[in-house]
Amino acid sequence: MNLQYPSSPAPTAEASLQKLQNILVQQQGEAEWKSKVQKLLSDSTTSSDQKYESIAKELAQIKIAGDPLENAKKTMLRESKMDSTLEKILEFLSIFTEVFLRLIKMIIAPLVFATLVAGVAKLGDLKAVGRIGGKTLLWFITASLVSLLLGAVLVNLFQPGHLLQLEMPSALSSAGVDHAAITLKGFITHIFPSSVIEAMAKNEILQIVVFALLFGVAAAAMDEKAHGLIKAMDALGHVMLKITSMVMYVAPFAVFSAITAIIAKKGIGILATYATFIGEFYLGLILLWLILIFVGWLLLGARVKTLLNHIKQPLLLAFSTASSESAYPKMLEQLERFGCRNRIVSFVLPLGYSFNLDGSMMYMTFASLFIAQAYGVELSIGDQVVMLLTLMITSKGIAGVPRASLVVIAGTIASFGIPEAGLVLLLGVDHVLDMGRSATNVVGNAVAAVAINKWEK
Repeated sequence: MNLQYPSSPAPTAEASLQKLQNILVQQQGEAEWKSKVQKLLSDSTTSSDQKYESIAKELAQIKIAGDPLENAKKTMLRESKMDSTLEKILEFLSIFTEVFLRLIKMIIAPLVFATLVAGVAKLGDLKAVGRIGGKTLLWFITASLVSLLLGAVLVNLFQPGHLLQLEMPSALSSAGVDHAAITLKGFITHIFPSSVIEAMAKNEILQIVVFALLFGVAAAAMDEKAHGLIKAMDALGHVMLKITSMVMYVAPFAVFSAITAIIAKKGIGILATYATFIGEFYLGLILLWLILIFVGWLLLGARVKTLLNHIKQPLLLAFSTASSESAYPKMLEQLERFGCRNRIVSFVLPLGYSFNLDGSMMYMTFASLFIAQAYGVELSIGDQVVMLLTLMITSKGIAGVPRASLVVIAGTIASFGIPEAGLVLLLGVDHVLDMGRSATNVVGNAVAAVAINKWEK
């Protein structure tokens, strides 16, 4: 037999070598081949290219009854053509994913800046707002920290991302290592922008947040002089949220291409990982509900059941539409029927929809660390604490509209060496997750309004 193999190694010698070995050991008479292949593979002094050439030379000299080597060659060529076709298809599909990610990154800076400035300005001077403002802010911060911490604990406990074992994109392959070397001084100085334009151009989310906080506080201190500016920021925020809704029309195509690529590379069994991820996240939401209801019971006693009956309709509305904001008008009405004073509810509830999204907060740490686990990005406890605090700040002012959490996650994970491409891992199941977290936001805001109302009495 005389098999014609290339005189020079193939560009993917290691892959070709492994594939050839797998095919040959399945043929009759593989005993001689298995020992020769293993001997060649165990030789640490030769490169993959050299091993490939050696096996090619051996192949040209050996004859086996039934020509299994010829069959092996044909099988390799056939699989090579299939792989080439699949790669072309996946490359075409990746266009939708790339476009979606670019559109998301386009939104981050103006959305975070506008909504955070408007949110801080609406709080006004805490001295002027008085007791209600202070108590409300304290409640929101505490609830946010509990929700974020619960998400971080659960994702570290369940480790759902490790089931994916994805390769780090080449452009970000060393990002995790570089981040680990950041010093305390470097981190603190980095969060203060030397140029806000540069920070927005690079989507440096922490730097944008610092400038937005200062801008919002200064605008609130200007009283009527800045009234028009605050309204403009509020309008800009709503425009960006509208653009977000428009961008989400691309999401189904990005979902299809992302899931197709993952299944093609990892096999159909990868869907079990998504089922696990959804189940573990909803378990986390149940735990968060139990915590919120327990707090409500401490405040109201047996009347907490009455509260849940009153908010049942807005809760179902938020779940079905995957938008906690859609339930706002009905929530306002039902909380007043429950017995909360109008001046309390009308103050706490609007702020709650920007500052107290408990379900969304838990999702942000859960999803961010899930992506990190999927790509094998190791984050220390200190890194995770910084991420938790970053998410707590960056999420403030982001309204409870569908998929707004994705924008916050996209703006945060890049600062920790986590590939933004990991967002596509969430797209296929994000709507299902959004339904649960939106309903949880309603429960969290209802308990917050009731708590502030009781404390004021």
